[in-house]
Amino acid sequence: MYRFLFSSKWLGYFVLAVIFATGCVLLGRWQMDRRAETLAEINRVVTNYSAAPLPFSAAKAEFQSLDPEREWAQVELHGRYDVAGQRVVRNRPLNGQPGYEVVVPFRLSSGDAVVIDRGWLPIGNKTPGHPDSIPAPPAGEVTVVARLKASEPDLGRGAVDGQLASIDLPSYATELGYPIMTGAYGQLATESPAVQVMPAPFAKPATDEGTHLSYSLQWFAFGVLMFVGFGYAARQQARNARIDAEDEDEEISAMPRPKAPAPRKSKRPTAEEEEDAILDAQGY
Repeated sequence: MYRFLFSSKWLGYFVLAVIFATGCVLLGRWQMDRRAETLAEINRVVTNYSAAPLPFSAAKAEFQSLDPEREWAQVELHGRYDVAGQRVVRNRPLNGQPGYEVVVPFRLSSGDAVVIDRGWLPIGNKTPGHPDSIPAPPAGEVTVVARLKASEPDLGRGAVDGQLASIDLPSYATELGYPIMTGAYGQLATESPAVQVMPAPFAKPATDEGTHLSYSLQWFAFGVLMFVGFGYAARQQARNARIDAEDEDEEISAMPRPKAPAPRKSKRPTAEEEEDAILDAQGY
């Protein structure tokens, strides 16, 4: 009944089902990998974001080469802001609004220098491509608590004077007259003494894992449903073939049977017929 499955047409259908199901499995695994990355980021935020600040001496290596597991960890720094080295970073949206971020070199009492991202500014209305004003950081000795963030990649495009295309620390360092640590920068949490006018603070990163799990399950389900559909189509084909065969048998049984032929007479004459023929030949 299912021998038709070995026909070239149905073998082609099966190959297409396998290809489709394989694609669904790969997409499902890709969503699972993205979910794993999201969960790892959530775990870093939950573990590090509100943890007690580390002294700079304990986190100095992270500013040189950041361990991804230490991202968002808080570090306490003591030193002075270098306002002359201040820059704004272009194309930094916040809550769907275009704007900038303000980065300032921070020269520590130990002689080292790191970069602090002080916050966000909205796009300006006075001069196109510039914020209307940049709040100045506190003057003199400052205590800063900042969260570790990795240096960003070079986007391969320039920016006007006083601006950066990204927080690419090695490129930023070439614009300053002294070395800075280029493995990580600090995203400002608090500073003391505080100034009255400040850039907008950063919101806490989201800890929602999103829809990766549901999407992955949907892709796996699509792969299974492809074979379910193939099996259903094969069953319907076999059912239709069985119905056609039964209808054909009924038509044959309903046809009238032909009558049996009448017995054929023997062509050989009997003895009486032979005698009559002899008499007729003699004229009697």
